[in-house]
Amino acid sequence: MAVPAQKLSLQEYLDWENQQPDRHEFCRGEVFAMVGARRSHGRVVSNLVRHLGNQLAGSPCQVFSEGMKVQIADEAVLYPDLFVTCDRADLATEMIFRSPLLVVEVLSPSTQAYDRSQKFALYRRIPALQEYLLVDPDTRRIEAFRRGPGDLWVLHDMSQDEAMVAASIDCRVPVVEVFAGIDPASV
Repeated sequence: MAVPAQKLSLQEYLDWENQQPDRHEFCRGEVFAMVGARRSHGRVVSNLVRHLGNQLAGSPCQVFSEGMKVQIADEAVLYPDLFVTCDRADLATEMIFRSPLLVVEVLSPSTQAYDRSQKFALYRRIPALQEYLLVDPDTRRIEAFRRGPGDLWVLHDMSQDEAMVAASIDCRVPVVEVFAGIDPASV
């Protein structure tokens, strides 16, 4: 079914989206179709879900990936590549998550600008969010934006580090494991 041309309310979007075979994000009444991912994107997501999930085992936190909706106030519903929540209400929901502590987006050439700008601006409105990680499989860059005092977000570039550090959940993943299964980038 085609993406609705008219603006929708949040509830209209949720009713419509739950009937669709494909995923669509929602922002301020507009609906956007999600594009298919490349193999390298899927590989990075799988690697991170496995490593972060293993490190979080036995903790009150869980990692979720791609098919899960994160709602931001009444203005947006997004599908992060993966996120971690420790919120009891989130851990009891089946459909809509509202309080991720960590969100990770795996970049692609077609979504990079959106993930760095408008999507990040939306995510920053989540009170529980402490960290936003951007992982680029093409350039092997890993950047973390961490919420600091005064609600200021500070960039931590881990592109040259040996491990990706998700400080908000006290997890580390060796960079070679983040990008395992992806051919080395040609220079």
